[in-house]
Amino acid sequence: MTNDEFATEVAAVRGKLYKTAMLYMGSHTQALDALDEAVYKALRSHRKLRKPEFFSTWITRILINECHNELRRQKRLCPIDALPETAVQEFDSLPLREAIGRLPKDLKDIIILRYFSGFTLVETARMLEIPQGTAATRQRKALRLLRLEFEEEVEE
Repeated sequence: MTNDEFATEVAAVRGKLYKTAMLYMGSHTQALDALDEAVYKALRSHRKLRKPEFFSTWITRILINECHNELRRQKRLCPIDALPETAVQEFDSLPLREAIGRLPKDLKDIIILRYFSGFTLVETARMLEIPQGTAATRQRKALRLLRLEFEEEVEE
């Protein structure tokens, strides 16, 4: 894959990548930072990609790893108590994002990729490097947990 082909492929999937990064990071600037870093890492190693038809899956996986790395770094640097009041209120006003944020990492990954980034179950399983059956099971479990959480909210 040449640099021009790489640039063309990135341009074709940039909307999906941004949406995925935004869902993981929660803010425009953090999403752009993660996306920039993922594209940089992909550019450095794009010649190692054996099957160019899996470019979208490959670069999305790099982005997910970058988002997880950044979230881990932020967790060490800024405890939730140190956030300004307005940031906490803004986050609380988004019940679905909050509910998804409380899911375990493996379930959260499935929901974000399937329902917000628009990947199929097969693509999601490939990106997460898990069997398709495992991805389907995690999807059902995550949806069940989200449904329970929102049913409890409605009852209150």
